[in-house]
Amino acid sequence: MTAAADTAADGSTAAPAAARLPARWLILAVICLAQLTVVLDNTVLNVAIPTLSRDLDATTADIQWVINAYSLVQAGLLLAAGSAADRYGRKRLLLAGLALFGVGSLAAGLAQSSGQLIAARAGMGVGGALLLTTTLAVAIQIFDAEERPKAIGVWAAVNALGFAAGPPVGGLVLAHFWWGAIFLINIPVVVLALVAVRALVPESRNLSGHRPDLLGALLSTVGMAAVVYAIISGPEHGWSSGRVLLPAAGGVLVLGAFALWERRVPYPMLDMEFFRDRRFVGAVAGVVLITFGSGGTLYLLTQELQFVRGYAPLEAGLRIAPFALTVVALNSVGVSARLMRRLGLPLSIAVGMALLAAGFTVAALPSTDGYGVLLLGLVLMGAGCALANPAIVEAVMGAIPPEKAGAGAGVDGTMSELGTSLGVAVLGAVMNARFTALLPAAVAGAGSLPAALAAAGTDDAERGAVMDAFTSGIETSQLAGAAAVLVGGCVAALLLRRAERPGPDAPAKAKAEAEAQ
Repeated sequence: MTAAADTAADGSTAAPAAARLPARWLILAVICLAQLTVVLDNTVLNVAIPTLSRDLDATTADIQWVINAYSLVQAGLLLAAGSAADRYGRKRLLLAGLALFGVGSLAAGLAQSSGQLIAARAGMGVGGALLLTTTLAVAIQIFDAEERPKAIGVWAAVNALGFAAGPPVGGLVLAHFWWGAIFLINIPVVVLALVAVRALVPESRNLSGHRPDLLGALLSTVGMAAVVYAIISGPEHGWSSGRVLLPAAGGVLVLGAFALWERRVPYPMLDMEFFRDRRFVGAVAGVVLITFGSGGTLYLLTQELQFVRGYAPLEAGLRIAPFALTVVALNSVGVSARLMRRLGLPLSIAVGMALLAAGFTVAALPSTDGYGVLLLGLVLMGAGCALANPAIVEAVMGAIPPEKAGAGAGVDGTMSELGTSLGVAVLGAVMNARFTALLPAAVAGAGSLPAALAAAGTDDAERGAVMDAFTSGIETSQLAGAAAVLVGGCVAALLLRRAERPGPDAPAKAKAEAEAQ
C-alpha cells in the first residue's frame, strides 16, 4: 500500500497493475457510501415539504430556501473544492468534507426553526462540495487505466441511485420518525466513513501545482452562487424581476471575469483549454441535460403523487423507487458496463438519454390504469440513467489528466448542480405557467395548488377543474424535460463522435510522439 500511496502522492496516474492497492474496492465502497449520503440530501426533502410547512410553520419561501440552500452553497464551492483537493490532498479534504457534513446534519436534525434549518443546510452544502469532488478524485487515483472505467461506473451508479432514492428514503423515515431524523441518519454513516477513510485511503495530491489561485476560487464561487440563486429564485419572483435579472447578470459577468483570469494566470484553478476538447464539451453538455431532466421530473413527480393522487410521503416515495431499483439492478449485474464496451461512449450516451426521455414521456401520459404507465416510465428512466450516467462521467474524466482529477470532479459536480437547479426552476416554471393559464375564472390568480383549492371551496366542479389544470401543467413540463434530454443526448453524442475521429494531422502527431519516445 505504501508504494501505491507514494506514487499517487507524486501526482502521477493510478498505480500499475502490479502495485494495485489490495483494499481499493473496499475504499471505493467507503467513498461511495459517503457519496450516496451527500446525493440523497439533494432530493430526500422533496417528500417532506408538507411536513416541514406544518411543523415549522414555514412559508413557501422558507421551504424553497431549506431545499435550495444546500444546492446553492454546494454549486458555488465545487470548482474551488476540486482545485483545493488536487493541491492540498484529496484524503485531507475528504476527511474535512465528512466532518463538516456530519456537523451540518446534526445541526439540521436539531433545528427548531426554518431559519436554523436553512443555515444548517448551507453548512451541509460546504461539506457536500468537498465530498462530491474528492470521492471521484480518489477513485481516479486508486484505480489504474484498466479498472478505472468499472470503478467510475460504480461511482456513477451510486450517484444516480442516491439522486433517485431520495424520495423513498425520505418517505420511509417520515413514516416512522419526525422530520429531523432525515438528517440524523447521516451521522452514523459519517462516523463510519471517517474511520474507514483515515485507515484505508492513501493520500494523493498534485505536487507539481503552483501557488493557490485565490482570486479564481473567489470569482468561481461568487459567479456560480449568483447564477444558481437567480435560477432558483425565478419561479418565485418572476424571471423579469430585478431580484432575478440582477444576480443573473452579475453572476454571468463574474464567471466571464473568471474565464478571462484563468486564461491569463500561469497557475489556473481550472484550465480553460479543457473547453477546446470536443469530448469534454460534449460530456459536460450531457451532464447538464441529464440532471436537468432528472431533477425537474423527480421534483414534479413527488408533487403529483402527493397532491394529485393523495399518497402519503412513504407511499409516494415507494412508488418512485423503481427508478432507483432499475439503476441498481442494471449496474450490479454488469449490463451497463457491457453495453458501454459494446456501444462506445457516444452511442451509450445517446441511447441512455433517449431511454430517459422516453421514460419522461411515458410518465407524462394520461393514464386510466393507475400505476402501470408510471411504473413503465420509471423503469425506462432508470435504464437510461444506468447507461448514460457512467458513460458521461467517464467522458468527462477521460478528457482531463489524472493529476487534475479534483478539478475534473469539480466541473462534473458543478454542472450536475447547475442542471438540477435549472430543471427544478425551469420545469417548475413551465408547470406553473400552464397551471395558472388553465385555472377556471373563479379562482384565477391563485399562485399555488393549495391556494386554488382553497379559493374553489366546496364546489366539486371547480375543484376538479383546478386538479385538471395542475395535472396538465405537470404533464406539459415533463414533456419539455423529455425534449431537452433527447436534444442533449444527441448533441453530446455528436460532439463525442467527432472528437473520436482522427484529424488530418493525427498521423504526423503520432509519428512525432513515437520519435520523441
